[in-house]
Amino acid sequence: MARKVWGVDSTNTVNRDLYECVKNNFGLPKFWGRYLTERPNASSGLSKFEINYIHSKGMKVLPIYNVISEAVGYDEGRIAARNAVFHARRLNIPPNIVLFANIGKIFNVDANWIKAWVETILPTGYRPGLYHDPIEGQFAAAYCEAVKQNNEVALQSILWSTQPEPGVTSERKAPRFNPDMPKCKGNVWIWQYGRDAVKCPIDTNLADERLLAYLY
Repeated sequence: MARKVWGVDSTNTVNRDLYECVKNNFGLPKFWGRYLTERPNASSGLSKFEINYIHSKGMKVLPIYNVISEAVGYDEGRIAARNAVFHARRLNIPPNIVLFANIGKIFNVDANWIKAWVETILPTGYRPGLYHDPIEGQFAAAYCEAVKQNNEVALQSILWSTQPEPGVTSERKAPRFNPDMPKCKGNVWIWQYGRDAVKCPIDTNLADERLLAYLY
């Protein structure tokens, strides 16, 4: 069975203050999830300088694309995927790295959007990822429908589950890897098990060690 590794994600830029806060209160992340672009009042965008800082601390970057307000329609999915790839290339993120679509549980989601995300990203050399809630909202049904229509969705995409949510912990006290998943095939390789830590503005995650090969 693959080993599990601990990491975090944040909407804030990773700088010395945030890194020291996490290190002193939680542990040393193996990876740090960050957003490819800035969204006012939502997230600061990743920069090449920040990527270098994350690498200098021995961590990998997990890239997230969050300029999505609903995940409906093939054309919309294709546009989102192209934009994610554009920003990844702008930041010199190499191929074979996973790009996660940030699909919120309150979003409208359909199979066409998910299929488009996967089918548009794959030919670019990047790997399609889907951050999602497999219990609440429309994602699970839409994903399984997409898998039915194109098995590559199950084989090639990496799923990042937000359920269950036992709560933020330090690395040492992280729970056993046990994410919820859709009721069909899928590679659930990462689990955001704790959100909105009080001591530092981060979420805490556990990942299958195999994910590290697809992080930058």
